[in-house]
Amino acid sequence: MKITTTPALRIIVPLFLLSGLLTVNTGCSSTPQTQASAEPAETVETAAAESPEEVAPRPKQIRVKAQHPKQYTVKKGDTLWDISSLFLKDPWYWPEIWRNNEQVKNPHLIYPGDVLTLVYINGAPQILVNKDKNSTYSYNELPLRKLSPSIRASALDATIPSIPGDAIRQFLTKPRVVTKEQYDNAPRIIGSNEEHLILGTGDRVYIRGELDKERVRLSVFRPGERLEDPETGALLGYEAKYSGNVHIVRYGDPATGDLTFTEREVLIGDRLLPEDKSKLISTYYPHVPDTEVSGQIISLYDALFGVAQLQIVVINRGERDGMEIGHILSTFINGATVRDRFDKNSSKPVKLPDERSGLIMIFKTFDRVSYALTLQSERVIHKLDYVRTPKF
Repeated sequence: MKITTTPALRIIVPLFLLSGLLTVNTGCSSTPQTQASAEPAETVETAAAESPEEVAPRPKQIRVKAQHPKQYTVKKGDTLWDISSLFLKDPWYWPEIWRNNEQVKNPHLIYPGDVLTLVYINGAPQILVNKDKNSTYSYNELPLRKLSPSIRASALDATIPSIPGDAIRQFLTKPRVVTKEQYDNAPRIIGSNEEHLILGTGDRVYIRGELDKERVRLSVFRPGERLEDPETGALLGYEAKYSGNVHIVRYGDPATGDLTFTEREVLIGDRLLPEDKSKLISTYYPHVPDTEVSGQIISLYDALFGVAQLQIVVINRGERDGMEIGHILSTFINGATVRDRFDKNSSKPVKLPDERSGLIMIFKTFDRVSYALTLQSERVIHKLDYVRTPKF
């Protein structure tokens, strides 16, 4: 259970992107100092730096959807990403319309039943929230609520997740990128007690190779793609595809183990690697990288032709390139090169523009590659498509 103290005047900022997403305004004085104005044009630009000695940043265009709802009630099963997409064309720009409030200790929580209302204050979009439709008053036709000090107790699992957790939970500990030496030197399955070639849960297997006797549980992997940088041809590593888990019951040469879980068939020759003990992340906060990122998709996880929303891709940028969990990148289809057969004065080929195809979020990083979840797909995303920092 989470206990949150509510002051007489509070603003809860519940959503996540960058520092948080939706601005949740619960309660304000009956004589507010700022008024909500009529909706301006859908693009709102933030002010540039005032100091003449500083280089003014490029204005950010906050594009509110023309058909956004005036009011939305949060429902069980919603995600913060889906809710933000109802209001903005670029969901990651919610922090630009969020007015930080130091009274709020956790700005990333909203709950089913919260009523979100989009308004414009001094020409800038804001989100207000009611906790109860039946105990509100209005100012300039805006539903507001005056609160008294109280305690709100809520189970943490009752909050709205940032993105669909089930979409990547199964991938959190499974993708591995290893060197050729790591894979070749890993212990290997050489046979089974029933002499089966294809093995599954409950089968006993025999293993050769150096085992850490302090570990009794290991993961089974099969060799995947050779990951190469499309730009340089450099080897970035080998993808090891997760097959299942094995429990060692007797050490020796060969050692004996039992398959306790299999996600796909286990084959003779599959390798054993230590279980991933890294901390699982339950909440993701998508945000745009601070620097320009340019790379390519080098692998489609368990897909042959292309991927769509909530599928996995691998890119040729990793921790050494500054990639972090939660980074948002746009994907682009490479524009074709054609000849203008109607231009009789030139036979020079013409490069067509790259077209945006979707949006991905990094959820697991390695030294030179990263795994990402497709949050949006406007068209099929292919291997070798480009990834770049989203533009303002």
